[in-house]
Amino acid sequence: MPAPPAPPAPSAGAPLLSRQILFFGGKGGVGKTTVAASYALLAAGQGRRTLLFSTDPARSTGDVLQASLGPEPRMVFADLWAMEIDPATEADRYIAEVKARIADTTAPRLVHEVERQIDIARVSPGAEEAALFDRFTRIMEEVGDRYDRILFDTAPTGHTVRLLSLPELLTAWISGLISRREKVNVLGRMWRSVAGAAAGTTGRDREDPVLTALEERRERFQRARATITDHERTAFVFVIVPERLPILETKRAIAALDKYGIPVGGVFVNRIIPESADGTFLERRREREAAYLAEIQQTFARQPLHRLPLFESDVLGIEGLQRIIAELPESERGR
Repeated sequence: MPAPPAPPAPSAGAPLLSRQILFFGGKGGVGKTTVAASYALLAAGQGRRTLLFSTDPARSTGDVLQASLGPEPRMVFADLWAMEIDPATEADRYIAEVKARIADTTAPRLVHEVERQIDIARVSPGAEEAALFDRFTRIMEEVGDRYDRILFDTAPTGHTVRLLSLPELLTAWISGLISRREKVNVLGRMWRSVAGAAAGTTGRDREDPVLTALEERRERFQRARATITDHERTAFVFVIVPERLPILETKRAIAALDKYGIPVGGVFVNRIIPESADGTFLERRREREAAYLAEIQQTFARQPLHRLPLFESDVLGIEGLQRIIAELPESERGR
């Protein structure tokens, strides 16, 4: 299947919060959580019901907001809810739900073996990503209903790119399962037609709960795919610092998102040494930083670029986040 064309870059004058869903990502330690939390606070301050959803195992969103967060939304400021989920815990919860559904749709003599296979699947590669993806597709569907804006503070870049590629991959996988299930049902109908009462049924087809569940999941994944590739509703925002590795990692990530048709709304260059900072050491750092800033300007010329300074203290709580908001362009702070 040919890759979809890259969506047009949003206009530099279009504020990020004109989208309903924003993903904030970047290499670990570059400040993506503080930028995501600042935008969440900005959206809430504009009267928009906002959810900040963290999928980062580091679980630093609660630290930045100075609030205790868990796997369910909690109001932390007016019009602002936040939550943090742990991928391993989410996978355990997801497996428990699957087992419960299996118990309702599987012959008792087969339940033990099916549950054993499910437990094996739990420790297989990709199980946590699949469970996490299932949760955030459900959260995304609450935008426009329960929330006006949903902002995702994501895990480090590579993990997030894999997560966002799942709608296409899982849709194809589930379509294969549906096809095989339909073939099984056809064979079952043929057997009942031939065997009649001896087959143990009256010959009338009953609804297949497994097929129904698979079709529901495929439809949800297709809706998620449509949402995350809609450049008017969704954007991925990268946060980097002016250093070699974050630049290279972000360049690769943007290429990967282009492959899946996922729009990039901008790049934030964080922790730039302010002009007011003095001293020989900082002057030398600023000279090296200038070379990286020039590289960033050239490498990400297609993306709106925003600069944020290095602050003299940690950014924590509402006062710290307001400092970041104050550094945003007027176009970003407008409604």
